[in-house]
Amino acid sequence: MPITELLEQNCKMYGNDICLVEINPEAKDKRRVTWKEYELIEPSHAPYYRREITWNVFNEKANRFANLLLSRGITKGDKVAILLMNCLEWLPIYFGILKTGALAVPLNFRYSSSEIEYCLDLSETDILIFGPEFIGRIEEIADRISTNRLLLFFGENCPTFAEDYNILTADCSSVSPNIALTDKEDAAIYFSSGTTGFPKAILHNHESLMHSCKVEQNHHGQNRNDVFLCIPPLYHTGAKMHWFGSLLSGSRAVLLKGTKPEYILDAVSKEKCTIVWLLVPWAQDILEALDSGRLKAEDYELSQWRLMHIGAQPVPPSLIRHWKDYFPDHLYDTNYGLSESIGPGAVHLGVENIHKVGAIGIPGYGWETKIIDPDGVPVNRGDVGELCVKGPGVMTCYYNDKKATEEVLKDGWLLTGDMAKQDEDGFYYLVDRKKDVIISGGENLYPVQIEDFIRTHNAVHDVAVIGLPDKRLGEIAAAIIELKSGMTCSEDEMNLFCTGLPRYKRPRKIIFDDIPRNPTGKIEKPVLRERYQVHRLVEAEVNA
Repeated sequence: MPITELLEQNCKMYGNDICLVEINPEAKDKRRVTWKEYELIEPSHAPYYRREITWNVFNEKANRFANLLLSRGITKGDKVAILLMNCLEWLPIYFGILKTGALAVPLNFRYSSSEIEYCLDLSETDILIFGPEFIGRIEEIADRISTNRLLLFFGENCPTFAEDYNILTADCSSVSPNIALTDKEDAAIYFSSGTTGFPKAILHNHESLMHSCKVEQNHHGQNRNDVFLCIPPLYHTGAKMHWFGSLLSGSRAVLLKGTKPEYILDAVSKEKCTIVWLLVPWAQDILEALDSGRLKAEDYELSQWRLMHIGAQPVPPSLIRHWKDYFPDHLYDTNYGLSESIGPGAVHLGVENIHKVGAIGIPGYGWETKIIDPDGVPVNRGDVGELCVKGPGVMTCYYNDKKATEEVLKDGWLLTGDMAKQDEDGFYYLVDRKKDVIISGGENLYPVQIEDFIRTHNAVHDVAVIGLPDKRLGEIAAAIIELKSGMTCSEDEMNLFCTGLPRYKRPRKIIFDDIPRNPTGKIEKPVLRERYQVHRLVEAEVNA
């Protein structure tokens, strides 16, 4: 069934129960706004510390936006883009779009003006709703993008080139428009990370969204008593698809605006959160705060926290072992997926398999997996090849890009671009991104393996291994290392430490620098390659 029906069901069964809470730790106004007071604080984005809404209010908000869109001529198959920071209204706006039969098109909040314009054009978006943080970027392109689409502003002090969402929706009906939808109808367009150029538009139908709900609840067992802490950006499939487990179970979720360790632990404690999805950097920051004594776990009420899971990037086994030192009773899961496979869950470790930490796991609920060689032939168990996944959550296509679609969709299988291997027990291990493999002197080097080793050094906060050009070997492995605050380590010390690796895997160059990561926690290796390949080429010319 379409995912919008879950919202309607929750209203019937749990209408007056709180479904979403927004926590803004940096708000100057520390008031806590209940759902009964919610309507009195419009327009939104008021800087309150805590706001909440019920399932009924959530649904009414979605219905008002749906009816506004319909009044402006939106019909099935049209597209409505969302450019908002995480907030209490994000998800009602998303569901309002779906209720019309239109496609929701979430946009990355880091996009530049040119990227926003590109994505709007590629997805053939009809309406853009944006928040106050993006006024400057939208103003730069408003003359061009407003000629064939409506611009809606969500927040206070609406700019002259847009219309005010709050004023317009206030006069709209809060009754569901009851547009009939089927599983096979298009539902949303998400964008790839764009690490190899401008992003691709990923088309999913309602079956994909619904399958992600089932996958999440099957893997993590959400029930009505759970409280999910959501920190990553909602424009990304990862955060939203994990929240879909709360939607399916009718349970509460907390949107936290901020990633500092004290914000996370405070939210878990005060909101009685039971499930938390972290990115690697946030988990590292929590551990460092506890190691240093800056924060103490006993100062917080954490006994109800039952599950910590991580996704979006390879997870260092050393991190999880250290996590269990502080939180021995936590269940742990890691989740693997792509936006092309409706986010996390195509492969997952499973809470019962922590003895296999380091693996990404086994096929997720309703998913099939295999590993193939460059000719498309399945490899022998233990050999490295490209991971492929198949299931109800695979994208329909790259929208308006037939060539790119044909390159990654083969007979229903999605070629992920990730290199992996399978052990004797059937568990999959992520080796690296296909495009990140370093070929040095004829040897294939997989950066993730080197990174996992270097992270075990007690002075290392984060590390990224990239390939740099080399006249003799073609490429060499370079390790960019970010040290923990207050810690020191020399190049000679790190080279000595790396003698614990096989000789051919040892990085030939050590660089101490900050590691850039995107909003979903992935290391931005293209940024590092661009930064250091130039230096390497200059260095080679000087030495020639």
